[in-house]
Amino acid sequence: MTLVRVVLADDHALVRAGIRALLAGIPGVEVVGEAQDGREIGQLVEKLRPRLVLMDIAMPGLNGLEATARIARNHPGTAVIILSMHASEEYALQALKAGASGYLLKDADLAELELGIWAVARGETYLSPAVSKHLVTDYRRRVAGHQQSDPLERLTSRHREVLQLIAEGNTTKDIAAKLKLSVKTVETHRAQLMERLDIHDVAGLVRFAIRFGLIAPAP
Repeated sequence: MTLVRVVLADDHALVRAGIRALLAGIPGVEVVGEAQDGREIGQLVEKLRPRLVLMDIAMPGLNGLEATARIARNHPGTAVIILSMHASEEYALQALKAGASGYLLKDADLAELELGIWAVARGETYLSPAVSKHLVTDYRRRVAGHQQSDPLERLTSRHREVLQLIAEGNTTKDIAAKLKLSVKTVETHRAQLMERLDIHDVAGLVRFAIRFGLIAPAP
């Protein structure tokens, strides 16, 4: 049997432990690493070269969507399944656009998890049945057609990174330190992303980040 090497990415240790326990019951699947944020998962994929990453969306510092896009760009041999508590088509659509091969809800049972893993390992796309069955068709239609691009596509990867950190409550100085940039550079990115989104206050940026899955809504 083919061995599928898996890395888990979720900022909650108990969630990772639960997923690891479930995967232990699937023959041919081996968890080879765990990460608690989007930056760490990139380093692990570079080091371990797993076949699959099970990725949470809302992680601090660098969210799962941006981490997925970087993996898809830099490590095409590693597929990503997004694990999410959101059945929203918008969230699933953003995951597919980022390069994910699957989208599973966190309340999925073991049989569905196993089905999704093997489908993606074969190079297929897998979506939880709870997510609209028309989503993939709608996604392909949007890509092939001439509909207006979604707002995230107006932003560079760095813009999205700065946007998340702003929405998480970091100051300009905090962001500069975390990204190893000058304060002036961060201010420039902030001004550019506000202009491109036509959002000119932090509250609006927070609402936007929640809507598109860059951060989790407050409990």
